[in-house]
Amino acid sequence: MEILVCIKRVPDTAENEFELNSAGNDIDRDDLVYSVNEWDNYAVEEAIQIVGEHGGSVTVVSVGDDESEEVLRREMAMGADNGILLSDDAFEDSDSRGIASILKAEVEKGNYDLILTGAQADDGAAEVGGMLAAMLDLPYASLVNQIDIDGDKHIKVGREIEGGNKEMNEIELPCVLSIQTGINEPRYVGIRGIRKVAQIEIPVKGASDLGIDAGSVGKDGAKMKRIDYFVPDLGEGAEMLEGSTDEIIEKLIEKLKSKGGLA
Repeated sequence: MEILVCIKRVPDTAENEFELNSAGNDIDRDDLVYSVNEWDNYAVEEAIQIVGEHGGSVTVVSVGDDESEEVLRREMAMGADNGILLSDDAFEDSDSRGIASILKAEVEKGNYDLILTGAQADDGAAEVGGMLAAMLDLPYASLVNQIDIDGDKHIKVGREIEGGNKEMNEIELPCVLSIQTGINEPRYVGIRGIRKVAQIEIPVKGASDLGIDAGSVGKDGAKMKRIDYFVPDLGEGAEMLEGSTDEIIEKLIEKLKSKGGLA
């Protein structure tokens, strides 16, 4: 099975203290520590496990600048077979649609049975996987936390739904899946593995290589632009209700009624 996993280099929330930039439209990205997007890491691990059991290869692809090569090599050290970097000045400031368009162009140059993305990335939009599937006219499932291979034309995928229940669906191949955390336990990547892939050549493709009109992506092609980025004002502190359970319930109901929460 040929699997493509889309990954992204993002600021590491465990290693950074975030502040807004002077323009107030993004975080200050100077001197941040970056790593692979957490959800993408689970997607790569799942792809490696599938190929380990059923054969094939795993390719990781990222849209970004030269520094995104770092996360590609990390996932190759983890067990991915190939890496592809999609990098061009024209790609800068692409919105979700633009990123999906860039990935679509690369997907169409291959022959993949399964395309995986993380459920979401650092901006929390959770849009690229669904947009990519729509552009490719392929079946799509989101928030997947179980994949069962059922022959070479169909797979079964599971998703957690309301109440902690699981929903199972059959989906035709090829397809696009957005992977939820918890589907597996990503393996540890050691220094030896990183050194092993350090000299492997990773192809870099720009707009002309992909056959993309530079004006259709990036800042010029973006249909959505971020105009503000701010930390919400802190509200008043929580009020602690005291008394017996019945007294607390009665007080809570009265407060909800006074604020229009209950009729």
